Amino acid sequence: MTGTRIDFTSATPAAGTLDVRWIHGSSSAKHNTDPDIQVHAYNEHTVILRQNKAVDYEAPFLFLLFGNDRVVLLDTGATASAEHFPLRRTVDDLIGRWLEAHPRDDYELVVLHTHAHRDHVAADDQFTGRPGTVVVGADRASAWAYLGLTAPGEAAALDLGGRVLDCLATPGHHESAVTFYDAYTGLLFTGDTVYRGRLYIDDWPAFRHTIDTLVAFAGTRPVTHVLGCHIEMTSEPGVDYPMGTTFQPDETPLQMTGGHLRDIQAAVAVVGDRTGRHVFDDFILCRAGAA
Repeated sequence: MTGTRIDFTSATPAAGTLDVRWIHGSSSAKHNTDPDIQVHAYNEHTVILRQNKAVDYEAPFLFLLFGNDRVVLLDTGATASAEHFPLRRTVDDLIGRWLEAHPRDDYELVVLHTHAHRDHVAADDQFTGRPGTVVVGADRASAWAYLGLTAPGEAAALDLGGRVLDCLATPGHHESAVTFYDAYTGLLFTGDTVYRGRLYIDDWPAFRHTIDTLVAFAGTRPVTHVLGCHIEMTSEPGVDYPMGTTFQPDETPLQMTGGHLRDIQAAVAVVGDRTGRHVFDDFILCRAGAA
């Protein structure tokens, strides 16, 4: 049985809400009572997940995007164990509930990644053997080939069934990095390339080119929010939580704007060829492994 196809095209991005208090750890990780995974529906067809900081301090965000023919999961988090991080069970439940409301035959799950660092791929194996599922390797060769990308700055389209994602090759933080733009919501998913925190840059020229690419791309499309995969900054400009922090009661919001992309572009110009840690209000540029 297949229900009515959803129209994911519109002159303006579909509405959604980020009126949510993200789980952010607790003063005693041992006594933490937050769920292992927080689930927030941005809208009916778009879900944001956050991992519990008591499970892993990275507390990455993951994204589930539903189309008519397939659903995409962006990243699988920082913990492999299904007992401590029940991602497969959570995703299966979300897909099951969506399919109850929108019946589909042969509905596919595609697991993709913003890049190949551990805290974004750890639970990939939870989806091994799942029927109707494609888990795309996060390494550059596998990810870029699947998406049809061949060079930095290049863009390709991935059709989820009327809901089309623009996929941009955006190395710099990591050679495999991909940024995803969802025209349906206007959301730009930037992984660890752009977020409110420490932007670790492995390849400075590639990162500079990537930021230029993102600024140009966002300048021609409506960008509702820029969503990275972590929060590391406090609400005080220029002040971050130290690496390994498991309690962030005063963290800044997840969402950023196209203006922040331009701010990073300006910061890159200010930093020039200097290595080290360079602090700005909403992010910190960390070159060549600077802490």
